Amino acid sequence: MTNTSVAARVPVLAGPAGAPPAARSLADLVGNTPVLLIPDVCFGGADGFWAKLEGHNPGGIKDRPALHMVACARRRGELAPGRPIIESTSGTLGLGLALAGVAYGHPVTLVTDPGLEPILHRLLVAYGTKIDVVERPHPTGGWQQARRDRVQALLEEHSGAYCPDQYHNPDNVAAYERLALELIEQVGRVDVLVCSVGTGGHSAGVSRVLRDSFPDLRLVGVDTIASTIFGQPAGRRLMRGLGSSIYPRNVAYDAFSEVHWVAPGEAVWACRRLAAARFATGGWSVGAVALVASWLSRHTTSDTRIVAIFPDGPQRYWNSIYDNDYCAEHQLLDVVPACNPDALDHPTDRVVRRWTRCAQVVDPLSHPKLVGCRTAQR
Repeated sequence: MTNTSVAARVPVLAGPAGAPPAARSLADLVGNTPVLLIPDVCFGGADGFWAKLEGHNPGGIKDRPALHMVACARRRGELAPGRPIIESTSGTLGLGLALAGVAYGHPVTLVTDPGLEPILHRLLVAYGTKIDVVERPHPTGGWQQARRDRVQALLEEHSGAYCPDQYHNPDNVAAYERLALELIEQVGRVDVLVCSVGTGGHSAGVSRVLRDSFPDLRLVGVDTIASTIFGQPAGRRLMRGLGSSIYPRNVAYDAFSEVHWVAPGEAVWACRRLAAARFATGGWSVGAVALVASWLSRHTTSDTRIVAIFPDGPQRYWNSIYDNDYCAEHQLLDVVPACNPDALDHPTDRVVRRWTRCAQVVDPLSHPKLVGCRTAQR
C-alpha cells in the first residue's frame, strides 16, 4: 500500500488558510493544531484516518483545559490573583498548568509520583513549578488516589489555593469546544471519533460539540488494560496519560458506542510503526488510539470519515516507548497485535490482558453488576 493510494480514496480536505497570527500571549499559542491523514500503518488496509495532532500545542492537548479551568476559576473568584494552583498530574496537564501559571501569574505545585519521566520533571521545574512526589500508592486507589490525597493535604496548608480537579471539573469538558470547532473547519464531516480516555475531558467535550452537527457520530473510547474506567478491575498500569484507578465523573459513558482496551506492548508497536511510516507519532495514548483507528478504517465503508485525537508528541518518551532497553526490560519488544481485537459481551466477563473491545459501555458506579463485583473484590 502506498500513501498515494490512500489519498486517492480519502479526499484531501482544506484547512484554515494562511499562517496563524503573531501571538501576543502564551494562550494565543494554544489551538489551531494541524490534522494529518494517517494511512492504515498497522494493518495495511486501503483506507486510513485523520489525526488531530495536539502535540503541536506548547505542552500537548491539556494546555486547552489548563488555561480554561484557570481562567474560569479566576472569573468566578475561586482563584484570587497570585494565589497558588495545586493539582495532581501524571504529566501532560502539568505542562498545561505550568503554562497557565506563567500566563496568569500563579505559582503552581504539581503532585506526581515516581513514574514521572525525568525529562518532564526537569522541564516542569524549569518552567517554575514546584514538584511534590508521593512515595507510595494508595492501597486501593493506586498512585492516582495517593496523589489526590496529597493535593488535599496541601490545599489545607495553603490558604486561597485552588485545585482544578481535572477528573471531575466540568470546565475540563467545556475546554474542548474549540478543538471540536477546529475539526469541523478542517475536515468537515466527522463520522467516527476515536479518543483515549483518562479524565474523560476531551472525549466528552469534543463529542458533545460534534454531535450538534453530526447526530449520528460514533464515539470510540480507548483505555489501557488494568484501568477501572469502563468496569475492569484496577491493576498496575505501565501506560501513563490514559486509564485510571478511580472513577472520573467527566467520563460521558452514555456517549460511547464502544470501548477498546490496549496493552502496553501493542501501543509501543503502533507508536513505532507510526514513526517509521508517517513521522507523526507520540506517547502511549497515541499508539493505542492509532491501533484502534486503523482497525476501524478496515471495518467501515470507504466513505466513513474517522478522526483520532493524538494528545501529544514523542519527545518525553525517549526513555520508555523509544528505548529498546526499557522495552526489553518490560517485555514490550516484538509484541505484534492481532489483526482483530478480542471481544467481550460485557466489561466484567473476564479480565483483559491484550487488545479487546466491548460494545456495551456502562458506568461502573451505577451498574448493579459492577457494583456487586467491586464489593466482592474488597
